[in-house]
Amino acid sequence: MALVIGLLIPLLGTMLGAAFVFLMKDEMSPRLQKSLLGFASGVMVAASVWSLLIPAMEMEEAKGVGSVLPAAVGFLLGMGFLLLLDELTPHLHLGTDKPEGPRSHLSRTAMLTLAVTIHNLPEGMAVGVVFAGAENGAVGLSLASALAVSIGIAIQNVPEGAIISMPMRAAGNSKWRSFVIGSLSGVVEPIGGLAVVLLASLMTPVLPYMLAFAAGAMFYVVVEELIPEASEGEHSNLSTIGFAIGFVLMMVLDVVMG
Repeated sequence: MALVIGLLIPLLGTMLGAAFVFLMKDEMSPRLQKSLLGFASGVMVAASVWSLLIPAMEMEEAKGVGSVLPAAVGFLLGMGFLLLLDELTPHLHLGTDKPEGPRSHLSRTAMLTLAVTIHNLPEGMAVGVVFAGAENGAVGLSLASALAVSIGIAIQNVPEGAIISMPMRAAGNSKWRSFVIGSLSGVVEPIGGLAVVLLASLMTPVLPYMLAFAAGAMFYVVVEELIPEASEGEHSNLSTIGFAIGFVLMMVLDVVMG
């Protein structure tokens, strides 16, 4: 039951953020968007370090200096996987009219949705692998720490849901259509999380690699997408403040609940 709740909490965060489209009349202000992008970046970086990379090394602590190897290999594989996914999937980022990936005849909405799916997949993997580690009694991971990751991802999904649904509304879509698209962008998280849980239960020895893999995938999203979007143009200082708040919040959640 705890696993089901943990996998669904991030989706609820996305849905809550997408529902902002019913409350806000105008397009999201650049200042607010910069702040939220920075906040999401801070949460993801802190979750990657405290909830994924450090436990991955703690699980291999008996190997001494070699304990860092699974974390290093898994991290690079995660970065490489997202890089490959980014190159092979036709998608379109918010705020730009230039599609990325191979040529396709997909609609603008479909490519925007694919971009968000690529973004959210690592978060679902992170939640799933932490719950898998907790269920397998991994060192440094408990059910409470897994819930902390789930809650932290859900909190940063609130602004992400709003960042997706509000531009959809501004582009001429109805409020309900914008809400549904924003909400569906988070569906990949519980699906990805469940897939990782099932895989980890069959391959427990590679759990440290899987933890680091999820961390690498999340770092890719932060470095490739969130930070550049948050830093360009005006009000980049707000994204820096948002990053600091998100990082500290996730760090405190992990330490207090872990």
